[in-house]
Amino acid sequence: MGKKFTELNDKHIEFIQQQKIYFVATAAETGNVNLSPKGGDSLRVIDRNTIAWLNLTGSGNESAAHVLKNPRMTIMFCAFEGPPMILRTYGPAQVLHQSDDAWQSYNHLFPASVAARQIYLLNIDLVQTSCGMSVPYFDYQADRDDLANWSIKQGKTGIEKYWHKKNQQSIDGFATEIVERSGIADLVDE
Repeated sequence: MGKKFTELNDKHIEFIQQQKIYFVATAAETGNVNLSPKGGDSLRVIDRNTIAWLNLTGSGNESAAHVLKNPRMTIMFCAFEGPPMILRTYGPAQVLHQSDDAWQSYNHLFPASVAARQIYLLNIDLVQTSCGMSVPYFDYQADRDDLANWSIKQGKTGIEKYWHKKNQQSIDGFATEIVERSGIADLVDE
């Protein structure tokens, strides 16, 4: 039942644009595999072989560390309503930080957020669809605003302190480069 493609087609792009949640998987050569749910208005299909997604500040920073060690990434979408389908995109990814030259080329595509931490570019070399007939139905009610409210309360300085204190290493101890590549290396721990 599964089908493979070398790029996204119109049907895939339309399906992706309708989804309220997606899942990102990354892994270094050793250590733990990371799988993170993502939501909100944080993903854009740039072209048939490129997806950009905005990573907001959170408790972990696994994707950044993994992509630096081994740039492979999988993004999975699945239908929780309507006809069943699972769509996975595979390929090498690049992580952009706020001080990187390419940041401005993509940051404007997303709603402004003080919590904006990284932007990832997935260069798709394989698209796979499968049936998804056992994925249960779920009804979308609304996006959560907890992270946005917390981020606004922290402000830019609070977010940067959080990055400095909590986001510099993966759970396996791999560097994320959040401090060095975001221009906050001189921030002092409090």
